[in-house]
Amino acid sequence: MSNDGVNAGRRRFLVAATSVVGAAGAAGAAIPFLGSWNPSARAKAAGAPVRVNIGKIEPGQQVVAEWRGQPVFVLHRTAEIMEGLKKIEAQLADPQSQESDQPTYVDDAARSIRPELLIVVGVCTHLGCAPTFRPEVAPADLGPEWVGGYFCACHGSRYDLAGRVYKGQPAPLNLPVPPHSYETDSVVLIGVDEEAV
Repeated sequence: MSNDGVNAGRRRFLVAATSVVGAAGAAGAAIPFLGSWNPSARAKAAGAPVRVNIGKIEPGQQVVAEWRGQPVFVLHRTAEIMEGLKKIEAQLADPQSQESDQPTYVDDAARSIRPELLIVVGVCTHLGCAPTFRPEVAPADLGPEWVGGYFCACHGSRYDLAGRVYKGQPAPLNLPVPPHSYETDSVVLIGVDEEAV
């Protein structure tokens, strides 16, 4: 019996086994390399739109979503809240939102596409603190003209329930309104302009 037949078979086996292991190693190295070309989860979150189910928000209730690492307040306003907004316009620094950061397709006074739904970035325009939702009317510490709104405890800035800043506050501007659009009657898409839909 010749060793040539045994060596040739062994040689083919070793070449095939080495090829398979080499291909697996190349694939194992290529997957993380190609994966590094994709944006990170942080980068995706930085610009990704956020869907909020507004169908479950009761009148007078607020939910907070996160978009681009910032809180976004989504408030379902009642008819009573909307009436209260009209009564305090003389006390506001920018009641028609002339200087505000907001899309052109929102109503200047209500600061929304749908009057009953307020969507604002929950970051104080003074130094970036997060204002708290204070819907109660006339708490003693906020003054008799208070009809409910947002209060920034960092330096005392007050905003109404349209995110408009009162006169004489440290905050210079109204709360920003992010770009948004309605995907359905019960879902709002924060981060996508209404005009782009």
